[in-house]
Amino acid sequence: MATQASRRRRVIPLLIGALVVLAIVAPLSVRALTASDPVVSGVDEGATVTTDAVRLLSVSAPEGQDLADVQVFLDGAPAQTRRDGDRLLLADPALPDGAHSVSARVPARMMPDREATRSFTVDGTAPVLEVDPVAVSDPRKPFTLKGKATGATAVTADDKTVPIGDDGAFAVQFDKAPAKVLLSARDGAGNSAKQDFTVPVRHPGMKAVHMTAMAWTSDALREPVLQMAREGRINTIQLDIKDESGEVGYQSQVPLAREIGATRSHYDAKAVVDQLHQAGVRVVGRLVAFRDPILARASWTSGKTDRVVQTHDGRPWSGGYGDYAFTNFANPEVVGYNLDLATEAATIGFDDVLYDYIRRPEGALGQMKLPGLQGTPEQAIADFLAKSRDAVRDRGAFLGASVFGIAASRPGPVAQDIPLMSKHVDYIAPMVYPSHWGPGEYGVAQPESQPYDITARSVAEFVAKAKDSGTQVIPWLQAFSLRKSYGPAEVQAQIKAAQDSGASSFLLWNASCRYDTAGLQPAT
Repeated sequence: MATQASRRRRVIPLLIGALVVLAIVAPLSVRALTASDPVVSGVDEGATVTTDAVRLLSVSAPEGQDLADVQVFLDGAPAQTRRDGDRLLLADPALPDGAHSVSARVPARMMPDREATRSFTVDGTAPVLEVDPVAVSDPRKPFTLKGKATGATAVTADDKTVPIGDDGAFAVQFDKAPAKVLLSARDGAGNSAKQDFTVPVRHPGMKAVHMTAMAWTSDALREPVLQMAREGRINTIQLDIKDESGEVGYQSQVPLAREIGATRSHYDAKAVVDQLHQAGVRVVGRLVAFRDPILARASWTSGKTDRVVQTHDGRPWSGGYGDYAFTNFANPEVVGYNLDLATEAATIGFDDVLYDYIRRPEGALGQMKLPGLQGTPEQAIADFLAKSRDAVRDRGAFLGASVFGIAASRPGPVAQDIPLMSKHVDYIAPMVYPSHWGPGEYGVAQPESQPYDITARSVAEFVAKAKDSGTQVIPWLQAFSLRKSYGPAEVQAQIKAAQDSGASSFLLWNASCRYDTAGLQPAT
């Protein structure tokens, strides 16, 4: 009996102790079962993300837990963090490419720590876009843009999805060559690369003569030129769209041209262009831009004086060119008028739009008033050309700019900055007529009597000035007589000089539009 009693005395304290332990541990066990873990969010488990996406990664404390108790580890090592409201962010989210993990831990006594981990891969390297720079010689023909987007999973061209190969190669077909294509490449992580690709063009070259709209109405002037084309002595005819008087040679549908009475019926533009194309002849439309007495007079008399270049005291600038000679290239309506004519010509089918008088008038700039001019005249001229090239190229035509012969060495007097302009045209057409140079220019004693020497040296400087842009130089050459009689020998001397200086094409100028054969050899 005593033995049984002693056993009961020993067991009862043990039971009481066990009950006490159970009373203490049970609530802790329930808490362990119900307490939540910290939360790592902003990046999906196993995702491949950009460096920027890591900035979205955040850590939150478990419910009821102080955020200060949360420990954060990056790739197993304590991480530097910063507090953002009720969450923690990595202090430096710029992680190197590769696999990473972020863990959030809440230490606990008498139980396992509560922990959450998010593993991911950082890919901060954007795809590499490469485009084959194949130059287009006929913007109106179908065109295929080829390239490679290394590391990309998707490519778009002007927001249209483009199929790509396993190596990233792609090809985009167009009905005709666009002026620009916006390319975008994206990889699986979300990195992207964009390129506003300007489609390179290479003018096919020309042997051309100048014809006014009025001259085209004359059989005596037109037929010899057509015969030169049939014999292969020339392959291009330059026909005026808008001339120095402001007249548009055909019945243009541009509203402002009709409003100011600028249109004429000297030729049917569409019919003439189609006729010459059928004969295998290219057509360049010469568009005299800012010397425009018709627009200037109509604008001035209707109170739209800001369209006109003025003297400092507010009178129309003449500068020896007559009343209302020059329109204001800084005026949006003047710019729009010339752009509309250029666009219309390209739509009709002119192969080139060649601007003339794409400049400010000669004279001291300080004595001129150009309402609305922001920046320099040189930049305004270049900006106008940039808008024009996009407009005419989208309609399949090339863009050229006729410039003064002195512009290569002295751009200021006429605001023709050749390197700047060259970036926005397909060719520069300098007027390097030997009769227009003074004695000693380019070291040539008598330029008019030395057509080879002066042409070679002046053209060479234009070629050098335009070289960095890749723009061609197609000079205007002299096929008229001034102080000295110019015949086939002088014309041929200029052509050879231009070729020797890097300009294989040419345009011949004779204001009377009489060329005979100009010493040009027929095609063999």
